[in-house]
Amino acid sequence: MTTDNPATQPDIPDTTPPWLADERLLRDEGVVFGLSDARAEEKTAVIRLFFAHQTAPLERQIEHQNEKLTELNLFIEGRENHISELEHRRATLLARQPADHQLPRTVVGLVLALGMSIGNYFLIETTLRPAYPTNTNAVALGVFLAGMFGLFSRTSLFHDPTTRPSVRRVLEEVALPVSAACFVWITALKTGSTGAASALGLFMLGLFLFGGKLLLGLLTVLRNDLRAHTDNRQLQRDQRTLTAHYNTEIADLRREIDTFRTQKWQLLPDLSRAEASRDRLLARRDMLVRLFESEFNLARSVRGRVKSEELKVKSYE
Repeated sequence: MTTDNPATQPDIPDTTPPWLADERLLRDEGVVFGLSDARAEEKTAVIRLFFAHQTAPLERQIEHQNEKLTELNLFIEGRENHISELEHRRATLLARQPADHQLPRTVVGLVLALGMSIGNYFLIETTLRPAYPTNTNAVALGVFLAGMFGLFSRTSLFHDPTTRPSVRRVLEEVALPVSAACFVWITALKTGSTGAASALGLFMLGLFLFGGKLLLGLLTVLRNDLRAHTDNRQLQRDQRTLTAHYNTEIADLRREIDTFRTQKWQLLPDLSRAEASRDRLLARRDMLVRLFESEFNLARSVRGRVKSEELKVKSYE
């Protein structure tokens, strides 16, 4: 057994002592120590220190290789976590669905709304020509714009069912279209019959109330559809390019993992041999310590019996 004071520790021999190389000599050492007043710990400490000196290089080699294995395992774990993250990104990207849009229908509806608005203008211009022969185009354009696009709020009352109507909101919505339709109706009464003028006024009122709102609403829908169409095309490009990039990066990471695992496999045989050599030395150390202690105890017991016999003989004398 070793002590904490280096001055009291036995010297570690550079070469194998003869009594450790030969078990018979070790037995003799155990007998000699057992018959003397020496303690067994003095010799077993030498044995343990000798084998500690022998196993020290192996312990350092095992520790170094275990550190390299731990480092390689950390590298592998980091690459595997990165692969999992990339696979999650790839799956998320591929799972994204394109946004719904009705771009062709919106474009056709916008073209039809524009045609309806142009026809409405010419109808107004034809109706106002007899009353305003010199400034027909300017007056018709003003009436057309006032009736079609007299929308103060961002969303029409007819297209926003969530908003509760108020007198102010209703006046904002219908004041100019009704005024423009009444103007056309009164002008038409001067040149036509009451029935024809009334039918024209109602027709104009419907166009003013819904035609302009429809055209402006379709412009908003067109903007949203164009945005959705652009996002869908970008999504398709991302799914092609980013998926290929993720696949390439994942393949590179897997090759790195294979390289690290190959290095691990190369280290394992050396580590196993070093551990086996250390275990053999430790097993031999324990065997030698037990052999010495058994001979020591046997010799000590014999010595005790001999002393007892001598005491008995002296007492008889």
